[in-house]
Amino acid sequence: MLMRTDPFREMDRIVQQLSGTSGTWSKPSVMPMDAYREGDAYVIAFDLPGVSTEAIDIDVERNMLTVKAERRPVAKADSVKMELSERPLGVFSRQIMLADTLDTEHIQAGYDAGVLTLRIPIAERAKPRKISIGTGAGPRQISA
Repeated sequence: MLMRTDPFREMDRIVQQLSGTSGTWSKPSVMPMDAYREGDAYVIAFDLPGVSTEAIDIDVERNMLTVKAERRPVAKADSVKMELSERPLGVFSRQIMLADTLDTEHIQAGYDAGVLTLRIPIAERAKPRKISIGTGAGPRQISA
């Protein structure tokens, strides 16, 4: 139901981690995610620890889901001297091509403990349904 749009994105993520560069709006870093089917919905979970909900943007255009987020540095007092900084800052983004069988009009988003969770229902037309067999002269019109 989901399709990766850029096979080299994971390599970019590894290079950014090793080089210590942060994502920018023109070249965002990749955010890790899980995707799975749960009942009649697809669930996509993105790791975004330390990102406020105001800094997360979710957009769907046709079947392209785009999630962007920005982790900004925490404001520190002048007396604070940073000893170690390993948490990545900057812009993170992920684009996912959604199948036509998903109902993009009814996506639900929740954010808890640094995890953004999207629930995308499976469209009614894609769900299995029983077809009755008619008796008599010929085939019956099937209505969904």
